[in-house]
Amino acid sequence: MTREDPDNPARPPAGQRLCALADLADPGSKGFRFRNDRSLFAGFLVRQGDSVAGYVDSCPHNGWPLAVMDDRYLTREGDRIICAAHGAMFRPSDGLCVAGPCADEHLRPWAVTLVDGEVVTA
Repeated sequence: MTREDPDNPARPPAGQRLCALADLADPGSKGFRFRNDRSLFAGFLVRQGDSVAGYVDSCPHNGWPLAVMDDRYLTREGDRIICAAHGAMFRPSDGLCVAGPCADEHLRPWAVTLVDGEVVTA
Protein backbone atom coordinates (compact mmCIF):
# COMPACT_ATOMS: atom_id res chain seq x y z
CA MET A 1 0.00 0.00 0.00
CA THR A 2 1.60 3.29 -1.04
CA ARG A 3 1.32 6.62 0.70
CA GLU A 4 -0.60 8.03 -2.25
CA ASP A 5 -3.40 5.48 -1.96
CA PRO A 6 -6.59 7.26 -0.81
CA ASP A 7 -7.91 3.89 0.40
CA ASN A 8 -4.89 3.42 2.65
CA PRO A 9 -6.22 1.83 5.87
CA ALA A 10 -3.75 3.91 7.88
CA ARG A 11 -5.24 7.21 6.64
CA PRO A 12 -7.00 8.78 9.64
CA PRO A 13 -10.78 9.06 9.36
CA ALA A 14 -12.65 12.34 8.93
CA GLY A 15 -12.95 14.23 12.20
CA GLN A 16 -9.59 13.07 13.61
CA ARG A 17 -8.06 15.89 15.68
CA LEU A 18 -4.50 16.63 14.56
CA CYS A 19 -3.49 19.66 16.61
CA ALA A 20 -4.56 23.10 17.73
CA LEU A 21 -3.97 25.92 15.25
CA ALA A 22 -1.91 27.56 18.00
CA ASP A 23 0.46 24.54 17.87
CA LEU A 24 1.54 25.55 14.36
CA ALA A 25 3.95 28.44 13.90
CA ASP A 26 2.92 31.11 11.38
CA PRO A 27 4.28 30.28 8.88
CA GLY A 28 4.95 26.73 9.97
CA SER A 29 4.54 23.04 9.27
CA LYS A 30 4.01 19.81 11.17
CA GLY A 31 4.24 16.20 10.04
CA PHE A 32 2.06 13.25 11.08
CA ARG A 33 2.47 9.48 10.76
CA PHE A 34 -0.32 6.95 11.21
CA ARG A 35 0.11 3.18 11.14
CA ASN A 36 -2.44 0.40 10.73
CA ASP A 37 -0.80 -3.03 10.73
CA ARG A 38 1.67 -2.88 7.83
CA SER A 39 0.20 0.26 6.23
CA LEU A 40 1.61 3.73 6.83
CA PHE A 41 0.06 7.11 6.11
CA ALA A 42 2.33 10.16 6.23
CA GLY A 43 0.96 13.67 5.91
CA PHE A 44 1.84 17.20 6.92
CA LEU A 45 0.19 20.54 7.60
CA VAL A 46 1.32 23.96 6.46
CA ARG A 47 0.07 27.13 8.13
CA GLN A 48 0.10 30.61 6.66
CA GLY A 49 -1.89 33.07 8.73
CA ASP A 50 -5.28 31.59 9.55
CA SER A 51 -5.05 29.20 6.60
CA VAL A 52 -3.97 25.56 7.00
CA ALA A 53 -3.40 23.13 4.13
CA GLY A 54 -2.71 19.42 4.37
CA TYR A 55 -0.65 17.28 1.99
CA VAL A 56 0.40 13.67 1.70
CA ASP A 57 4.10 13.53 2.54
CA SER A 58 5.30 12.21 -0.81
CA CYS A 59 7.17 14.07 -3.53
CA PRO A 60 5.52 13.68 -6.96
CA HIS A 61 9.00 13.31 -8.49
CA ASN A 62 10.18 10.21 -6.63
CA GLY A 63 7.60 9.29 -3.98
CA TRP A 64 9.96 9.98 -1.08
CA PRO A 65 8.97 11.97 2.01
CA LEU A 66 9.71 15.68 1.58
CA ALA A 67 11.35 16.43 4.93
CA VAL A 68 14.52 14.83 6.25
CA MET A 69 13.93 16.24 9.74
CA ASP A 70 10.56 16.25 11.52
CA ASP A 71 8.35 19.22 10.74
CA ARG A 72 10.89 20.85 8.37
CA TYR A 73 8.79 21.20 5.23
CA LEU A 74 9.24 24.92 4.56
CA THR A 75 12.05 27.07 3.23
CA ARG A 76 13.74 29.38 5.73
CA GLU A 77 11.54 32.20 4.52
CA GLY A 78 8.46 30.04 5.11
CA ASP A 79 7.03 30.88 1.71
CA ARG A 80 7.56 27.51 -0.06
CA ILE A 81 7.38 23.82 0.72
CA ILE A 82 10.70 22.21 -0.20
CA CYS A 83 11.67 18.62 -0.98
CA ALA A 84 14.90 17.92 0.90
CA ALA A 85 15.87 15.16 -1.56
CA HIS A 86 16.22 17.30 -4.68
CA GLY A 87 15.13 20.85 -3.89
CA ALA A 88 11.76 20.96 -5.65
CA MET A 89 9.65 23.84 -4.36
CA PHE A 90 5.88 23.91 -3.98
CA ARG A 91 3.37 26.66 -3.23
CA PRO A 92 1.83 26.11 0.23
CA SER A 93 -1.59 27.28 -0.92
CA ASP A 94 -2.19 24.58 -3.55
CA GLY A 95 0.88 22.28 -3.62
CA LEU A 96 1.91 23.27 -7.16
CA CYS A 97 5.57 22.56 -7.92
CA VAL A 98 7.06 25.87 -9.07
CA ALA A 99 10.71 24.75 -9.34
CA GLY A 100 12.53 21.46 -9.72
CA PRO A 101 12.19 18.17 -11.59
CA CYS A 102 8.44 17.89 -10.99
CA ALA A 103 7.54 21.41 -12.22
CA ASP A 104 3.80 21.87 -12.80
CA GLU A 105 2.90 18.75 -10.81
CA HIS A 106 1.06 18.96 -7.48
CA LEU A 107 1.48 17.49 -4.04
CA ARG A 108 -1.46 15.22 -3.24
CA PRO A 109 -3.86 17.08 -0.93
CA TRP A 110 -4.82 15.74 2.49
CA ALA A 111 -8.23 17.16 3.40
CA VAL A 112 -8.13 19.07 6.69
CA THR A 113 -10.27 21.79 8.17
CA LEU A 114 -10.37 24.15 11.16
CA VAL A 115 -13.02 23.56 13.81
CA ASP A 116 -13.05 25.85 16.85
CA GLY A 117 -9.28 26.47 16.61
CA GLU A 118 -8.47 22.79 16.07
CA VAL A 119 -7.10 21.24 12.87
CA VAL A 120 -9.03 18.08 12.04
CA THR A 121 -9.18 15.72 9.08
CA ALA A 122 -12.06 16.35 6.70
